[in-house]
Amino acid sequence: MRSSIFHRATLALFASLVAGLSFAGSAAAADKTFKLAWALYPGYMPWAYAEQSGIMDKWAEKYGIDVEIVQINDYIESINQYTAGEYDAVANTVMDTLTLPAAGGVDSTSIILGDYTDGNDAIFIKGQGKTMADLKGKTVYLVQYSVSHYMLALALQKAGMSLDDIKTANIADADFVAALQTPEVEAVVTWNPATVQLYDDPSVTAVFKSSEVPGEIQDILIVKTEVLAETPELGKVLAGAWYEVLDIMKKDDEQGIEARTYMAELSGTDLADFDRQVATTYFYGPAEGAEAYAGETMPGIIDSTTGFAFSQGLLGPTAKDKGYVGVELADGTIVGDESNVKLRFDTSYMEAAAKGEL
Repeated sequence: MRSSIFHRATLALFASLVAGLSFAGSAAAADKTFKLAWALYPGYMPWAYAEQSGIMDKWAEKYGIDVEIVQINDYIESINQYTAGEYDAVANTVMDTLTLPAAGGVDSTSIILGDYTDGNDAIFIKGQGKTMADLKGKTVYLVQYSVSHYMLALALQKAGMSLDDIKTANIADADFVAALQTPEVEAVVTWNPATVQLYDDPSVTAVFKSSEVPGEIQDILIVKTEVLAETPELGKVLAGAWYEVLDIMKKDDEQGIEARTYMAELSGTDLADFDRQVATTYFYGPAEGAEAYAGETMPGIIDSTTGFAFSQGLLGPTAKDKGYVGVELADGTIVGDESNVKLRFDTSYMEAAAKGEL
């Protein structure tokens, strides 16, 4: 799960940034060179291998374009740079797409549903045998206003509570484990690699795991809608490279082990630890991803996500309700403001990948 603590600060910049986006998108399409940004997280690591292995170059050459894959050290910064027009595509979450580029006026289309967190994220309380009920009245440390905050809200709701029953305090993701060693911190919400470390700690209890809300917290790839419309081949290249890497990394042959070892080392860990993180990340195949985007649960996920974002003031100062950002679902149905559609779900590239037609 990725930090989004700078939402409010970055929203103030959007008005000036958006003015230059149209030109930036047109320029990229004209010279056929495109840039994709990603940050360290298990669900985004396949992009690193696509670059290192030459798989991305192979697919780009097939369609006569060039794609640069760039690692950004800070997750939120990767989205900010995408929003500012520095990148044509970025790996992030549904919620962060809504609260950063979409709320800032940037029209994006998601062409790949990469994964959902299936235990990568968890809520921990000091002590053994604890339950969600033990959170009541406590201060929970987390990256505030991130998808961790959203998961906490979902967990409390499932336990018959709400955010009003607790307090929250901000913490950097690098401090998750260390924080629980201090006397003042009793509960934290974490994501990997900290989560797997805390699962092994007998002095704390995992009272909630993201696997309890399967499919709810999604990692996706978004592309500027204008850029994709001008050069649809970009979508084919990105989908082709992504699913080729997924096929490789899921195998335990020499190539699969080599791929995951590279991802592990880039993540600052070893293969065994990285495999544990992969095990709690549910990667969608292309047919599954397309089905999930077009399925009956997606409207509910959007409604829940936008409701949380609006309640926390993350859709910006002009948002009057949770429907401020219009979202076009895979079947063409629009949820929210039809005059302000800034997030779209396109299953065509996943469907083509599933049929071997890229």
